[in-house]
Amino acid sequence: MTYTVDPDMLERARALLAGHPVVDGHNDLPWALRMHAGYDLDRCDIAADQTGLLHTDLARLREGGVGAQFWSVYVPSDLQGDRAVSATMEQIDCVRALAAKYRDDLRLALTADDVEAAWADGRIASLMGAEGGHSIASSLATLRGLYALGVRYMTLTHNDNVPWADSATDEPAANGLTRFGEEVVREMNRLGMLVDLSHVSPDTMRDALRVSRAPVIFSHSSSRAVCDHPRNIPDDVLSLLSGNGGVAMVTFVPKFVLAEAIAWTQAADENLRARGFHHLDSTPAAMEVQREYEAANPRPVATAATVADHLDHMREVAGIDHLGIGGDFDGTSFTPDGLADVSGYPNLVAELLGRDWSEADLAKLTWGNAVRVLRSAEDVALELSLTEKPSIATIEKLDGNAEAAPAV
Repeated sequence: MTYTVDPDMLERARALLAGHPVVDGHNDLPWALRMHAGYDLDRCDIAADQTGLLHTDLARLREGGVGAQFWSVYVPSDLQGDRAVSATMEQIDCVRALAAKYRDDLRLALTADDVEAAWADGRIASLMGAEGGHSIASSLATLRGLYALGVRYMTLTHNDNVPWADSATDEPAANGLTRFGEEVVREMNRLGMLVDLSHVSPDTMRDALRVSRAPVIFSHSSSRAVCDHPRNIPDDVLSLLSGNGGVAMVTFVPKFVLAEAIAWTQAADENLRARGFHHLDSTPAAMEVQREYEAANPRPVATAATVADHLDHMREVAGIDHLGIGGDFDGTSFTPDGLADVSGYPNLVAELLGRDWSEADLAKLTWGNAVRVLRSAEDVALELSLTEKPSIATIEKLDGNAEAAPAV
């Protein structure tokens, strides 16, 4: 069954996005460019149609009504220490190269004012988010270095624990945040870097919300009550966002939004690994394996309506002021029907219009909430700069093995 959208609602959706474009919280294009082309932007030119290879190119970003994009500077968590840090630098370099090559369409943004100015000038504001605390190798100086290079959020973990925080998809070790983990959150607040709680365990979510002086985000997570996957957000955590001021950005990954897709995806991932591929591999060779598996084992298909079900529930629990969108395009092998790539956002907006979401509420979902949270983090950082110095804490001093810490 193919997802269909009401033409009148779609026309209204496109008009709304012309004035209130999408701020998307998470797109893995930089890692896809590393995998497909070794960062050679001439070999993989997003000014050309990349349908069939990537979820993202410039024309489809425009068609989708995207006004600002957080590009993930993700590196896999099997990279650790200096290898993780250097790979993150390469990812940052890729985003900067994209902005330089496609300057008529993209503009680097560091602040909420930059985001608004880029859109007013007809450009798509390009921000960066680091996906996983392994990217800082338990170093607050490295965290500050990422911020200086333009990273404006950090997801505290990826799929595996870090020494100071538990992941949603690993065995509990710290039962949330360690003392050093709490210091990471405080230092992010001091800098003005958003604390991203996608991928982390519920205990880590609750600890971060307790410690943070600034609004947090979930850059790409959906509702656990609607789809019981550990990557999603429990209702008790969603209910805390009104007090914190943060934003949960619904994601489109089928296994996170459709319960029937969880077991299917696990089996497909196991098949990929058995054939010698990483389960997150989306290169043409890996996707051919996935297509073969799908042909023999029909895939449960999510749609834009499935994602809208999550937003309906999340609005009831968290409130409209605390919702956003984080599609995770180019970070997933499969996408929902109606949300095949970055051109699909109008379909989701049209679906919500058909559910009697007001245009004012949709303007908050697509643009207003994300820009507000970014500005709020900046305001908190400005206030904290009057009373706090950069932290020189180390994980050894706060979490043990203090004798191993460098002398000061």
